[in-house]
Amino acid sequence: MKKFLVLIFLSAHTLYALHPEDPGIAVIRINQLGYTPESIKVAVFGAKKDLKIDSFTLHDATSGNEVFASENPVPKGAYGPFTSTYRLPFSDYDVPGEYYVQAKGVRSPAFWIAPDVYDHTADFLLEYMRQQRCGYNPYLTATCHLDDGYILYNPDKEGQRTDVTGGWHDASDYLQYTATSANAVFQLLLAYRDNPEAFGDAYKANGLPGPNGIPDIIDEAKWGMDWLKKMNPSATEYYNQIADDRDHAGYRLPNKDSVVYDPERKGRPVYLASGEKQGAVKYKNRSTGAASTAGKYASAFALGATVLKDFYPEYSEDLPQRAKNAYSYGKQHPGVSQTAPGRAPYFYEEENWVDDMELAASSLYRLTKNPKYKDQALRYASEEKTTPWIGRDTVLHYQYYPFLNAGHYELASALKADERSDVATYYDMGLQMLHTRGKDNPFYMGIPFVWCSNNFVTAAVTQSRLYHRLTDDKTYLEMEAALRDWLFGCNIWGTSMIVGLPEDGDYPMDPHSSLWLLEQYQTDGGLVDGPVYGSIANSLIGVELHDEDEYAEFQSDLVVYQDDIGSYSTNEPTMDGTASLVYYLSSLEGESRAKGHQKHAYTYDKTGAIVRGNTSRKIIHLMFSGDEYADGADEILNILHKHNIKASFFLTGNFYRNRQFAAFIERAKELGHYLGAHSDKHLLYNDWTEQKKLLVNQGEFKADVNANYVEMEKFGIQKEDAPYFLPPYEWNNDIITQWADQMGLQLINFTPGTLSHADYTTPDMENYRSTDAIFESILSQEKKENLNGFLLLSHLGTPPARTDKFYSRLDELISTLQGEGYRFGTLNEVLDLKG
Repeated sequence: MKKFLVLIFLSAHTLYALHPEDPGIAVIRINQLGYTPESIKVAVFGAKKDLKIDSFTLHDATSGNEVFASENPVPKGAYGPFTSTYRLPFSDYDVPGEYYVQAKGVRSPAFWIAPDVYDHTADFLLEYMRQQRCGYNPYLTATCHLDDGYILYNPDKEGQRTDVTGGWHDASDYLQYTATSANAVFQLLLAYRDNPEAFGDAYKANGLPGPNGIPDIIDEAKWGMDWLKKMNPSATEYYNQIADDRDHAGYRLPNKDSVVYDPERKGRPVYLASGEKQGAVKYKNRSTGAASTAGKYASAFALGATVLKDFYPEYSEDLPQRAKNAYSYGKQHPGVSQTAPGRAPYFYEEENWVDDMELAASSLYRLTKNPKYKDQALRYASEEKTTPWIGRDTVLHYQYYPFLNAGHYELASALKADERSDVATYYDMGLQMLHTRGKDNPFYMGIPFVWCSNNFVTAAVTQSRLYHRLTDDKTYLEMEAALRDWLFGCNIWGTSMIVGLPEDGDYPMDPHSSLWLLEQYQTDGGLVDGPVYGSIANSLIGVELHDEDEYAEFQSDLVVYQDDIGSYSTNEPTMDGTASLVYYLSSLEGESRAKGHQKHAYTYDKTGAIVRGNTSRKIIHLMFSGDEYADGADEILNILHKHNIKASFFLTGNFYRNRQFAAFIERAKELGHYLGAHSDKHLLYNDWTEQKKLLVNQGEFKADVNANYVEMEKFGIQKEDAPYFLPPYEWNNDIITQWADQMGLQLINFTPGTLSHADYTTPDMENYRSTDAIFESILSQEKKENLNGFLLLSHLGTPPARTDKFYSRLDELISTLQGEGYRFGTLNEVLDLKG
């Protein structure tokens, strides 16, 4: 739950006496991300009293005017903590805007109807994937687990070292599993193959900020593929796992992992996939073969051979043969290779493997066109038509994994006519079971509330999406919409299940994560495990809440979700669940684009700083920085006030401390300008070489920035109200950008193309630019291209040696550009990507 929105959401969600017929505690839940105009739209009303609702209304969020009314709420009876519930459908209303739903005096939070509500969401989930990287972790800008690892359960190489550093940590612990990682690689590649335009380029291959000409999802998929190659050193070696539950030794950062598995060997144990029952300490798994693991390798390699070839042709040359070898190995070793436990009896209890071999055969058929793979895939598909968890009330932990059988889609989409229809029918069978289980409750929830229930929801909505893509059958679209909405707040607790999404909504704020507990590094983009049956929540060992349960009034014997770092069963983000959701969100972006929507994106420089906003509109933003000089401050404020323009002022701690500038700061704040940070001491963070070598360490950087905000707080400017950071001298590298991100700050810089930032230069400088030259450069850029979304930077003052002050031409510049049709917007307006 987003803590600083508690009061807002209590007033928006909970009603105590706002209506003459007091309904007690009652709420209306909605999808906080919003709804596309053409989507199915249903809110859910829940009350702890027995209430009858005959109607509901939809209102414009700004004016409060009623825009839609319905006398057809659908009663659904008691569910969870609610005595009475209703589904409130308003799909017929499709006018873009911001709205709220009201019934019985209860008002929902505001939400958007717009074609862009899912834009950039798939890319956002990749933030968590980068944070989970092992080896070099770009989020922490540090390395970890470089000594992995030593081999177990391979009699020919027992105890030998093999280099398997890389990949992703599985969740908030640091174990690594081929099952989840290979599935993640496949899901990421599939998302790009089917929905390539959903993905942008803001990060390098090593995960640090800054575009590299390759979509970020490809960078991430290749990171996982690099690791899979390491874990498959030969045609007869398919390693299944790194580390075991000895990892569970308390909260710590991955680069400070102090667990020693064997004092005689470096690194962590690496387990071979085999039919041998494994477990290095007390407990053993129930492995029977290797097909479950080999099949996952094969499908990831086969899809990678197609998708990665366009970006890394030489790198991809061995992937087809690797895929064939892995598939052959799986056929020779049928059965499951479960993960290995250690001191506790908990492990991924995967029992099915036919689905993995079906996906492998289907992927190889698509890759090679060899009919033998098609025939074998059809046979495997017929042996497991529906994923066995569907229709069950309970399942063991990861008993049937992956939760989505993507093999049916890969196979059916490569077939024709009757064969295609037959395989698609298998999806229909499973969706019908989910429909039957969920149709009588208000949230259409047919998913079992077992550990990682959100992963099951993700699998269900993706299966529905793939089925609709194969058949155009609309039977399950309402259920799909309900399950999608569940993930984004239309659930019992009114919270999104993805950390940080939407930014202004209610989402998990206290995830079960060492990064969050120890450093307050948020796990943005991570899909948390999700709610569990009350019986599970009440029986788990070691669940101790760190804070009072803010959702206490919505817990029940049926199901429990707790936004608390101690709730490892409901509030731990998982890598594979997050990766799997990427496909679905990217497909929603693709759906909007197919209907004519054009997505907008930022422009980044090589360091990952935002240097330009929405280019679809003729809006410019004026930025000013200040440290030592402010001779133009009052004149600039007067000119801005004259034109009713809101600018931003990025000021150093030196500036905020200087008492002679206090009146300017107070007036700028009173006039509604953005006041931000520009470093405390105006330190040079990087040298002036092309390599931009760091001149400060992370501790020094943090101390400097925090000191800047301390001075800002003296003027009532809180860090959360000023999240954009302009580096001193407008000079930084990707490490500085990432360190700023760790602090919850977005680094920005001026838009290149003009000389406005050179207004500080003096005639004795080699790079001196006169005011006339600066002015002309701006007009020239406008004629050559345009200034849409420009962040136009100049300075509040200059050294006395500069007598031709650029700010003396500011009034003229504003009038000239206004004459060309430009509007001067706020920083938030220019950085708003809504069209």
